[in-house]
Amino acid sequence: IETARYFQYNDRSDSKKANPSANVVTRNRGMGKGLFVDDYARLNTVLVRLFRNILDFEASAILNTEFKDISLNDVHVMEAIGIGERKNMSSIASALNVTMGSLTIAMNGLLRKGYVKRERGEKDRRVVFIELSEKGRRAYEGHMDFHREMVHGMLSNLTPQEIEAVTNALSKIDIWMQKSKTQK
Repeated sequence: IETARYFQYNDRSDSKKANPSANVVTRNRGMGKGLFVDDYARLNTVLVRLFRNILDFEASAILNTEFKDISLNDVHVMEAIGIGERKNMSSIASALNVTMGSLTIAMNGLLRKGYVKRERGEKDRRVVFIELSEKGRRAYEGHMDFHREMVHGMLSNLTPQEIEAVTNALSKIDIWMQKSKTQK
């Protein structure tokens, strides 16, 4: 991948400028905006590995706490519920982008384990409100502490300029993903 940096392609032709000392003399065509296949492969590898590592790191952090009876999915449901005023099931399902049926199954497990409290609406009994129990609040706070420590650890070796660049780049990627999600 590193030798590919010696080549520059014009998106309209296959002409190339090669560094004479480079061992590799071919390179895949550009993919637009200065992104080459080699760049794509490198970025894709980093993103996939980062996503998997964060999930694995998060899952192992849960297993090393008093809350061994919950899954990563359970933690993310509790994160969507949050601390503060109770939420109705449809707003939680919307925040998680899951169906009401899937959320009901997850919520039943959290209720059975004592992490959430469920209550029907007084005005409309069809509406179900959820809030975290005391045990759920402790799990939620532990998870938020984990995220703070993880982000602090990730940023600890970066300069302020690198932090700004990473934040800006990831924000742009997030905006693109949100737009792509709504277009489907």
